[in-house]
Amino acid sequence: MSFTAPLVDSEELVKLIRDPTKQVGIDYVIVDVRDQDFIGGNIPGALNIPANQIVDSATELVQKYSKVPEIYFHCALSQVRGPKSARIYKEYLHLQGITTDQQVKVIRGGFEGWQQKYKDEKDLIENYDPELWANGW
Repeated sequence: MSFTAPLVDSEELVKLIRDPTKQVGIDYVIVDVRDQDFIGGNIPGALNIPANQIVDSATELVQKYSKVPEIYFHCALSQVRGPKSARIYKEYLHLQGITTDQQVKVIRGGFEGWQQKYKDEKDLIENYDPELWANGW
């Protein structure tokens, strides 16, 4: 089985975050796979599971979140770590024989794109340190 998660625009996730009827962990999950580059800000409610730990964390992720309708992965740019982690997660579901309608997606532009768009919107960013982003990351 080979899987490539679709890239989705950040606006899709913004609608979920701002929808008062939706809850992170129940209606959607955000998995931020950055490691040392996690400092300086994150998407509200994101789980930080570094990409190099995704295989070891797959069992727990699947047990807790495979029934959640949508799961979004991202890294700094969502070019390597985010898509690879999404693929590992989806393949783990398959290997465990778990059938789910869950949509596994990757956020286009990663956190770099997210912070560029939403750094001034307090409901869309947590733990933001503008000093770390002043010269680009």
